Amino acid sequence: MTIARRHRPVAAVAALPMYDLPELREANDQLWSAIARRLKARGVRAPARLSRDEPLENVWRNPDLLLAQTCGYPLAKQLKGAVRVLATPRYRAAGCDGALHRSAILVRAEDPAANLADLRGQRCALNDPASNTGMNLLRAEIAPLAGGERFFRSVVLTGAHVASAQAVIDGDADVAAVDCVTWAHIQRHRPTLAGGLRVLAWTAATPGLPLIASAALPASVHATTLAVLDEVATDPALRSARQALLLDGFDLLPAAHYRAVVHLEDLARGLAYPKLH
Repeated sequence: MTIARRHRPVAAVAALPMYDLPELREANDQLWSAIARRLKARGVRAPARLSRDEPLENVWRNPDLLLAQTCGYPLAKQLKGAVRVLATPRYRAAGCDGALHRSAILVRAEDPAANLADLRGQRCALNDPASNTGMNLLRAEIAPLAGGERFFRSVVLTGAHVASAQAVIDGDADVAAVDCVTWAHIQRHRPTLAGGLRVLAWTAATPGLPLIASAALPASVHATTLAVLDEVATDPALRSARQALLLDGFDLLPAAHYRAVVHLEDLARGLAYPKLH
């Protein structure tokens, strides 16, 4: 008789914070519930609920992190060796190309700017200095125009992509870079906000927001989580949740692909524009 092998129980933490607008929380909870149920059936201890109150840096560095989504910039710059990239989601949104994504550079609908050069001396809204889509991709576009000098009159920190878009609408800023998936969700769920904005330009593409796990967890747990992700990507019962999240499946991108994020930073530094300002 063959005895089924069960994974060593682990305390577990899970979070899906990157696309968790209030309008999407039910869908994220449905997706996680399905993942957790399958993991438990395979002997992997999984939390019943997603972590939403813990600072992201603490979640990402937790040695018991079972699954979370992170940004490509902290992955490449801060989390090397601490986490393993499991998969990269594909999304159905303008600006996405398979597992790659871009940022929409947004201005007010009535803004006369015709190109990025017209933004010189304007005010920029930035969600986070460690954001690939809000900072790094925008910096790479501005660096060739800046000539090694300050480009924006000011940069205001907002804490979130949606808040950056709102800052532009409110007149507290003139431009913001918002990742294409968030922009698609804004268009679907915040039509008044979206209607006051327009896409001036799109940035270059880099790998999308990866799903990660603690590197300290057993490889067998990583493999089981991957198998479960494959299942939830096609489960008919989760179709509405996937549609709400614009989720189209998962690709297995090696962590080395995220060097593209650092490459753009290096290009900006080479043009004497190391900081978005």
